[in-house]
Amino acid sequence: MTHALAVDLGGTSMRVSRTSPEGDVLDRREAKTGDDPHRLVELMQEVAKEGPVAHAVVGVPGRVDYHLGRLEYAPNLSGPWVDILNEPRLSNELGLSVSIANDADLAAVGESWFGAGRDFADVAYLTVSTGIGAGIVTGGLLVHGGRSMAEVGHTVVDGQALAEGKPATVEELGSGTALDRLAKEAGLDARGKDLVDLVRDGDEAAAKVLTRVITAAAIGAVNLAHLFTPDVIVVGGGLGLNGDLVLDPIRALLAKRGPRELPTPITVVNAALADDAGLAGAGAWHRAFRPEAASRAR
Repeated sequence: MTHALAVDLGGTSMRVSRTSPEGDVLDRREAKTGDDPHRLVELMQEVAKEGPVAHAVVGVPGRVDYHLGRLEYAPNLSGPWVDILNEPRLSNELGLSVSIANDADLAAVGESWFGAGRDFADVAYLTVSTGIGAGIVTGGLLVHGGRSMAEVGHTVVDGQALAEGKPATVEELGSGTALDRLAKEAGLDARGKDLVDLVRDGDEAAAKVLTRVITAAAIGAVNLAHLFTPDVIVVGGGLGLNGDLVLDPIRALLAKRGPRELPTPITVVNAALADDAGLAGAGAWHRAFRPEAASRAR
């Protein structure tokens, strides 16, 4: 089985690799996402020259129409990106068969097949980064319909805030973007990793902000647990990979408000593949994705 040309496209950066059927990530390239989607095509062509590839899998940060093979909605990408991110157009430009995948779905496949979820039957992947996304794999197969599912980041968790027009979803309250916003409101100069470092140094104001954010993300994890009752929740993403600060609050809230009377409690672990989960997932995408599920949904 030949390697896949893998893409992990984010709002800030895009990464491309050749990925083996065993999930090995090779010949990785990275660039800023920017506003020119043709740079992605050029990057993919550069990586494809490094060795044989049978097909391409492009992970995108938004809702995917799996039936039509296109990005349908992406809040962190500009219009030109949405126009080019469809299977027929990319296949024509690259001369390769291309599959468009939701990025969290692709990372879920990577962690389920090759990472922290490989010893579990039912795997939920939760990414806590600039935004919040999720993907579900059961028995090695991705859970999906005509569109990507498990968009837990956009679920509403604060009804009062919603009524007042304030941030109210898991993503608006529990992501890296929320962390930066709340830090600014608290008068802190630090953002992102610098703020997390302040927490580790014992800064009480920074710790208070981080606690608010991680509590919201933990609520998202609990909601995910009730919706799918996985054996394991694998937590990834730039903020989520701070396991010493993130995993215990999720575990504590799961114990308090998660599914009751389970014979075995839901395990919560960090992603073993870190930022490579999506790229690795391309190696198993055609084994994990069921096209007939998208067809039946229409």
